[in-house]
Amino acid sequence: MAVGDVMYDVALHHGARTGAEGGALERLDLAPGGYALATVHRAENTDAASRLAVVVRALSMLAATLPVVWPLHPRTRLVLQQQGMLAALPAALRVVEPVGYLDMVQLEKHAALVATDSGGVQKEAFFHRVPCVTLRDETEWVELVDAGWNRLAPPHDAAAVAAALHAAIGTRGREVQPYGRGDAATRIAERLAADLHA
Repeated sequence: MAVGDVMYDVALHHGARTGAEGGALERLDLAPGGYALATVHRAENTDAASRLAVVVRALSMLAATLPVVWPLHPRTRLVLQQQGMLAALPAALRVVEPVGYLDMVQLEKHAALVATDSGGVQKEAFFHRVPCVTLRDETEWVELVDAGWNRLAPPHDAAAVAAALHAAIGTRGREVQPYGRGDAATRIAERLAADLHA
């Protein structure tokens, strides 16, 4: 049993606790399936002004046709402020403060698209069967790219990244189960019980 199996259990459990009403969706006045969710925090993107500028331009281009919610990591906010980009963001690019775990699960689960440089968010998007675009040169989770749930969009050219974002909307990958069947907790409990009585 792998860590991914347990992560899938957790995602299913908390995903069931977050419906399409209330929470972050209500506070941010978002309709399920009517927005993209973005997260950007990795040093490879935030410490390189050119890469961050490409991400901002690409997300802004997407926001022209689909609202983008961007819970902003403190490091990313600081760099955007230092580069003078924060004040120039378009209104459709909804920059918000970081959100709690259940709010994040709700935002992931009901997004039309997830754009991220986070390893964990890539997997969580798949758990909720939401298409994902990874804003990096590579990903740890190549199985999700191979299955069509995730695609790479290295932030070198804003138009190319924006095209990848637009192309991912409404897509679905193959129905694969690389992280178990959502029964890791049951199997762990059964194994512990068997060991206890052995």
